[in-house]
Amino acid sequence: MLNTYQRYQTGISMVEVLVAIIVLSIGLLGLAGLQTVGLKHNQSANFRSIASMMAYSILDSMRANRVAAGEGGYAPAKDSAGTETKAESLAFPEQDMKAWLKELALRLPEGTGTVDVDIDNKVTITIQWDDSRGALAAQQFVMTTRL
Repeated sequence: MLNTYQRYQTGISMVEVLVAIIVLSIGLLGLAGLQTVGLKHNQSANFRSIASMMAYSILDSMRANRVAAGEGGYAPAKDSAGTETKAESLAFPEQDMKAWLKELALRLPEGTGTVDVDIDNKVTITIQWDDSRGALAAQQFVMTTRL
């Protein structure tokens, strides 16, 4: 009777092994997908942190040179037609802006930025970059504060 029972059991363990391998493979593919998504979002968060630090960097420069910042030295001046003209200010704000824009381009992919100061000394700093490797293609960080 033992011989008959063993005959019916042949091949069953092979099916169990194949099912276990399939389940394990699906689980490992899921883990690989989660890792990929995590890396993308981590890179996107890193770019956002860099943008935040860069916004505070130019804001610190503006606060160090508050008079020129209040006169619009950090933002391109506009004439009555609304077109940008060269800012009529000291050389320091121009140097600060050139260095800041250069650093933005180095630290962020296709990184650009603008600074706008209104009549009440309300500063709006806008930083844009290409985040096509992350969550969305184009990202923008906007910070508004007073001098």
